Amino acid sequence: MLGELTGREIETALRENVIGRIGCHAFAQTYVVPITYAYDGTYVYAHTTVGMKLHMMRDNPHVCFEVDKMDDLANWISVIAWGTFEELHGPAAARAMQFLVEKIELRLSGPPGASVHPNSATEPVAVFRVKLELKTGRFERRV
Repeated sequence: MLGELTGREIETALRENVIGRIGCHAFAQTYVVPITYAYDGTYVYAHTTVGMKLHMMRDNPHVCFEVDKMDDLANWISVIAWGTFEELHGPAAARAMQFLVEKIELRLSGPPGASVHPNSATEPVAVFRVKLELKTGRFERRV
């Protein structure tokens, strides 16, 4: 059976996952890439090193965000949301990183305090959030 997720199911999927995909479009190119994230009910928080994704979101802050859970080909959910990118600095960036690290550590098997980005000690990191403005979700369940 195919169907649409309820608002509650969409929120649950966004809160329970820590890996999503962000889609950006700028410079006549579209780019979709996986990210680790934390969701607070309004914003998706993430971080990245300086590169294509960050340059594109700075140029065009309108992005798409997707999460999914697939048990098998006949049992899956997918959430797609559209929102606006905002780069964070100073105390706001520090709070966002703390929230992100706490959420990711719940899913990591490594020691507490482990970096959520392996190159974060050597490469500059940008912290950002995306305000999710429109969300939709679909599912398939074997009956």
